[in-house]
Amino acid sequence: QVQLVESGGGLVQLGGSLRLSCAASGSVLSRNDMGWYRQAPGKERELVATITGGGRIDYADSVKGRFTVSRDSAKNTVYLQMNSLKPEDTAVYYCYLDTPFHRYWGQGTQVTASS
Repeated sequence: QVQLVESGGGLVQLGGSLRLSCAASGSVLSRNDMGWYRQAPGKERELVATITGGGRIDYADSVKGRFTVSRDSAKNTVYLQMNSLKPEDTAVYYCYLDTPFHRYWGQGTQVTASS
């Protein structure tokens, strides 16, 4: 079974930055698609960013120009660099890893942007 362990969340000032990490272990190949969702209280989970095994990247419109997703294939780790944080970025962030027939999820990490 694949395990995803997230880290890097926390409390940050408005306009500040955080970098989230998601490390995969287990039966993982280096070209899996990975990415990030987030969920705020009372709201549906929304897709934030994706990065395919071939390096294709997509972002939600709400984070374009502020967030950057990247990966280190040697470490089976995906990152989310979050800059210019806004109150609406406050949420629990979940990473995922896709295989052809299953999606694996991280445990979630809280990001809070406040004054």
